[in-house]
Amino acid sequence: MAKRLVSANLLAPAILAFSGNACADLVVLQYHHVSDATPASTSTSTSLFAAQLDLISEMDLSVVPLESATREALAGEAENEQLVAITFDDAYESVYRNARPLLESRGVPYTVFVNTDAVGGQGYMTWEQLAEISSTEHVTLANHSTDHGHLARKPGESQDRWSERIAYSLDDAAEELQQRIGSGTPLFAYPYGEFDKGLLHAVQERGWYGYGQQSGAIGKGSDPTRLPRFPMANAYGQLGSLKDKLLSKAFPIDGSQLPDGVIEDNPPVLTFTLPDGFTASRLTCFGSGMGQIEIFETGDGAVSVEAPEPFNSRRFRYNCTYPSGNGQYYWMSQQWLDLEQPED
Repeated sequence: MAKRLVSANLLAPAILAFSGNACADLVVLQYHHVSDATPASTSTSTSLFAAQLDLISEMDLSVVPLESATREALAGEAENEQLVAITFDDAYESVYRNARPLLESRGVPYTVFVNTDAVGGQGYMTWEQLAEISSTEHVTLANHSTDHGHLARKPGESQDRWSERIAYSLDDAAEELQQRIGSGTPLFAYPYGEFDKGLLHAVQERGWYGYGQQSGAIGKGSDPTRLPRFPMANAYGQLGSLKDKLLSKAFPIDGSQLPDGVIEDNPPVLTFTLPDGFTASRLTCFGSGMGQIEIFETGDGAVSVEAPEPFNSRRFRYNCTYPSGNGQYYWMSQQWLDLEQPED
């Protein structure tokens, strides 16, 4: 190919021991607002949220606490056939008003990722409301930074300035959650789902699990610092496609070998090695807003994926699926980040 591969020497994922569906995987659902009156791009209507919970129940799936389920899925020790965890980013008041009663009536555990500077602001929960919900055994409050800033290192930003900014955003939020709520859980959700190599390393140094906004399931080969979640806003959480997402399996490659996603060429090229027994003809990949995109075999079981034209957004993804049997799919999502595009 004429284009230089993005992180080409890093993109040869180790092939994991492949044992079909022996290990349970964890599907994490990501919400922002649960409301009929908030921005459509980040909202799940109350009726759709209730219907999603009903579908999970009808499918007899186990809804579990995020931290313990993540640990078990990464270790390949989860015993149930499929696990589901529910998360909310930003601690919006609509979660307290609309989602909480539905979850509590069903005894469903959930996690709220809190950006601490926003607490008590218009449309956000107060510290009193956060303390109330966290007093129940089913609710976990976790770190979503202080200011919900873009945490990847900015073009032209010095290493010292970036390190100072990251330490404030990550550690001050963790300290405030500990002091106000007594929450010291090692869970962190990246604002906007954005990360780069340095930020992944910062999360790893702190011994935290890091959750993005790229789709897919968590399994034994997932990278603990870049764990996937399925966005559940109205456009993505419709019941017709939700069943496939709930039953998805982690793509059996070593996720830590994938690139951080900060692009140099647009469109970027993603290259990875298929596990033994997989064939390129059964792999399907899609680019954000571009539909299905072409897959190239490059020899020795490796494939490369490249969108047909450049993207014009700051964040975009390549999503790849492969049949795993029983109507289920292995699912992998590579998020890309164009730092030359303006911040939200």
